[in-house]
Amino acid sequence: MDDREVDPAMSALTSVLVFAAGAALLIYSAEKLITYLVGAARGLAVSVFLLAVIFTGIEFDDLVFGVALNVEGLEDVALGVVFGTVISMVGVVLALAALLVPCRVDVPRDYLVLFAVSPVVLVGLALVGEIGTGIAILLVALFVAFVAYVAVRERSRAVPVFRDTEIGGSPGTGDMEITSKRHLPGWALLGLAVLALAGLVVGAWVMTEGTEGILDEFGIAGTVFGATIATLVLTLEDVFLTVEPARRGTPLIGIGNVIGSVVFSVTAKLGIIVLAGGGIEVTPDVFVWHLPALVLLVAFSTYALWTGRLRRWHGVVLLAAYVVYWIVSFVVFGVVPADDD
Repeated sequence: MDDREVDPAMSALTSVLVFAAGAALLIYSAEKLITYLVGAARGLAVSVFLLAVIFTGIEFDDLVFGVALNVEGLEDVALGVVFGTVISMVGVVLALAALLVPCRVDVPRDYLVLFAVSPVVLVGLALVGEIGTGIAILLVALFVAFVAYVAVRERSRAVPVFRDTEIGGSPGTGDMEITSKRHLPGWALLGLAVLALAGLVVGAWVMTEGTEGILDEFGIAGTVFGATIATLVLTLEDVFLTVEPARRGTPLIGIGNVIGSVVFSVTAKLGIIVLAGGGIEVTPDVFVWHLPALVLLVAFSTYALWTGRLRRWHGVVLLAAYVVYWIVSFVVFGVVPADDD
């Protein structure tokens, strides 16, 4: 058999396997990181609300993956991961929560307003055309301001959205297990969280190596791959973090994960990726397709949450819109023109 016929196929398969292995390690490490941090928060008497914003809203796996991509010179994929995270959080995660566990939700209206207007940040960036150091610092500052606002707002609320009793099986709130190692002291769980964070770094690096091979072998545009395939894999742990709490009677934990992830992605995550790996140019296809799709999905998600009840038809609309997004992304923007040589 001609080696020239075998090598391309083997190279493509190897790239896919490397990507899959990195994704598996990354997802496993992300799940462990969050569970250990939740346990540590209980042991160290840290607010569960702050945990919801910081340790589920901040997408550590996506962040590390995006930074690794930008450092490796795959800035278009890194930008696609930012868009893809937001679109998949509402088009997949929130959609599945509505489909599988329709339920009442009571989210403060000012939080929903911040959630709805957060894509405006990306509209401004698309008009600027390039994200440099100055804009990146501003993006990080915006997320810090968001966290500070919510923290102050929660202190003034008579009934906080996230209470320490809302996780861990208190009466009327389900029986969501934190970690099998809950008997350990808080500092020990923080140590385990550090190990899980190391797993995130290794998994992200392995995924980056696989991504380079996939782009070369299959001819998929970088932004499209980052916004669809890569971020769908990175969304799996978010599905668990949103659907499972809703199933066990604590839907606002999952909703907080969605809102926090969206706000973090369009602000601090993009800013940190740029600060770590250099400036990112916003390509025309982002403004023409990816950004309008993101804005529309977030707008409908805001409407669904504003009604006070997630219904199955909300999930159907969001998931259908996400499928359309995938199809158009690949059919219209996904294939790099073949070289005539």
